[in-house]
Amino acid sequence: MNRFIYTLLWHLLIPGLVLKLWWRGRRAPAYRQRWRERFGGAGSGPLPHHPLWIHAVSVGEVIAILPLVKRLLQHQPNLPILITTMTPTGAERVQAALGSRVCHRYCPYDLPWALRAFIRRSQPRACLIVETELWPNLLHACRQQQIPVILANARLSERSARGYARFAKLTRQMLESLTTVAVQNAQDAERFYALGLAPEKSQITGSIKFDLQLNPEWLQTGAALRQAWGAERPVWIGASTHDPEEKQLLQIHQELLHEFPDLLLILVPRHPERFDAVAEEITRVGLCGHRRSANLPLKREVQVYLGDTMGELMSLYAASDLVFVGGSLIPHGGHNPLEPALLQKPLLCGAHTFNFAEITQGLIEAGGLQACASAKELCAHLRQGLQNPDAAQAAGQAAAHYLAKQSGALARLEALLQPHLNQQANA
Repeated sequence: MNRFIYTLLWHLLIPGLVLKLWWRGRRAPAYRQRWRERFGGAGSGPLPHHPLWIHAVSVGEVIAILPLVKRLLQHQPNLPILITTMTPTGAERVQAALGSRVCHRYCPYDLPWALRAFIRRSQPRACLIVETELWPNLLHACRQQQIPVILANARLSERSARGYARFAKLTRQMLESLTTVAVQNAQDAERFYALGLAPEKSQITGSIKFDLQLNPEWLQTGAALRQAWGAERPVWIGASTHDPEEKQLLQIHQELLHEFPDLLLILVPRHPERFDAVAEEITRVGLCGHRRSANLPLKREVQVYLGDTMGELMSLYAASDLVFVGGSLIPHGGHNPLEPALLQKPLLCGAHTFNFAEITQGLIEAGGLQACASAKELCAHLRQGLQNPDAAQAAGQAAAHYLAKQSGALARLEALLQPHLNQQANA
């Protein structure tokens, strides 16, 4: 496929994109707001002058890049920063973490005219893309305007590499448009080379996801929650879950309640638009649920605590004894296990962790994580952790130790970015 056909297909999809925004807006109204930005239109308020443009597709990528943004704001307080996301949850995370210190916009769809309008209006000095969010027209537009593009924290699984290889010509053109690729490890680098990236454009920096900073407020909030629930009550969390994982976790919880009648499950769906459906499922299976958003005292008979607020996952991790990281009992690829590792929590996941394969394997080898081939096996490991809290605590410490040993990528990425920060934007 060449870029002309690709662009033609995008234009044919425009009616469907509008309908998708409207449809998703039924449960998440933010999808219907600021829609003009997605087509290159002006947002509310002025854009900063010649900003560093950082694109982080959703909440996971925003969380990953936040330490770098905070570091840049600290070291270069006069540097204007524009962050784009594709999802409202990503936008909310930017606002909650950074407020008015940065400017947020939704990234335009990969339509040449929309991207030209956005770049003409924002005039970025450089573009930093988090992980492997590659769009042909975005990269082409940056190349036309001589805007350096840095792919940060880049990773490429075997599955993703096979997908890009099916569109070899288009992929090669995209890789030629990149200025620098800060790749996580040598295996990912080799996959990029096989697709056409020039080796001199890549540098192995490690994963910035290891460079997490502990916020004391997480621990304080977690401790307060445990005190309110009953300090001796055992608690486990199912975090960043997807359909139908919640059904599986609720079944596991019902089984564990026979042996641990005071056990509390914190359930945190990945997507806010599913909060209501998961609340209904808790009721349907006959468990007593409580919503975090209700902001009411937790009654003793509550068995499932639904984390239906934004920006509180780390505090809920801190309040837990055992952590299951979702998106892994189904072929979604899993989510970041390093966040609960920072809090010294023993980790569990399913078999599908290809999005974090190297991190998962490293945590397993360090003794901080148990990968479970099935829901039945997950139940068995949870039971073991509840029966032997000392062993669970040791696993949590092993996870935190592994995380600490791998840090340092953040400083390397900042150094890599530095030459581009003083560049004058192209008009």
